[in-house]
Amino acid sequence: MNQILEKIQKIGIVPVVVLDDAKDAAPLAKALCDGGLPCAEVTFRTAAAKDAIKTMTAEFPEMLVGAGTVLTIEQVDAAVEAGARFIVSPGLNPKVVKYCVDHDIPVTPGTTNPSDIEQALELGLDVVKFFPAEAAGGIKMIKAMAAPYVNMKFMPTGGINASNLKDYLDFPKILACGGSWMVSKDLIAAGEFDRIRDLTREAVQTMLGFEIAHIGINAADEADADRTAGMFEAMFGFTKKAGNSSIFAGTGVEVMKAPYLGTNGHIAVRTNYMDRAVNYLETQGYEFDMETAKYNQKGAMTAVYFKDEIGGFAVHLVQA
Repeated sequence: MNQILEKIQKIGIVPVVVLDDAKDAAPLAKALCDGGLPCAEVTFRTAAAKDAIKTMTAEFPEMLVGAGTVLTIEQVDAAVEAGARFIVSPGLNPKVVKYCVDHDIPVTPGTTNPSDIEQALELGLDVVKFFPAEAAGGIKMIKAMAAPYVNMKFMPTGGINASNLKDYLDFPKILACGGSWMVSKDLIAAGEFDRIRDLTREAVQTMLGFEIAHIGINAADEADADRTAGMFEAMFGFTKKAGNSSIFAGTGVEVMKAPYLGTNGHIAVRTNYMDRAVNYLETQGYEFDMETAKYNQKGAMTAVYFKDEIGGFAVHLVQA
């Protein structure tokens, strides 16, 4: 898969932006970055699109900015000249797609049926847009179509919002979701960029679903761990369950049989999507100790510790 599309997959949500005035590009880009989504698909529906892309890419180089609603080769050239790093179209125009492929420009054309997907495969693509997502059958339609096309991934757009976002992203063949609920034209026109930042932050938190999985306590030895776990069982009915290196009391308390990471112990934070959570937190300036990372049989990361402690506790992410 193209590196730009891999970055989009790690971000998970692509805000779909319509700008009538290029002056709004910089404050909008700042709101998206501050909210945790350094990404935007700026649609070529308006005359301001090219200048908006140019402003975003110049003032916020960390952003991944693309052009949407691209219908012609001329628009591809204009978007790339302005700084767009990927192209999105509502339908599959073979001429436009082939031009992008020939010029090594990441492109995700719109599809709604198997014939569209087979055209995309013939053109050498492994990611397509699914549009309009909800109107065309939603995640059920994508799952029904995806089975024969084992290497194809989808970027659904249209009717996706905070309430159905996870339904899409839970399906492994979804690359990312496009959405405009956090960047509505009304909010942009009203200059409510703080509100856009807050909605963006809510979207990221909804996607990642952070919650405490368990608390780890460092015991001196196995006997001490058994006593500690036993107290939680006696007091609260949290059933003890011994493992190789620890004893759990229920699911929320893990007592280590010997001192482990963290001055006092560790805190495990569950997330819906490990790679997206790691990407998001790294963009916020937090560092991970990748030597602590654990992976499943398919090579997907399932747990990793942060480099720094919080309040005397080591902290690690764990895949939900």
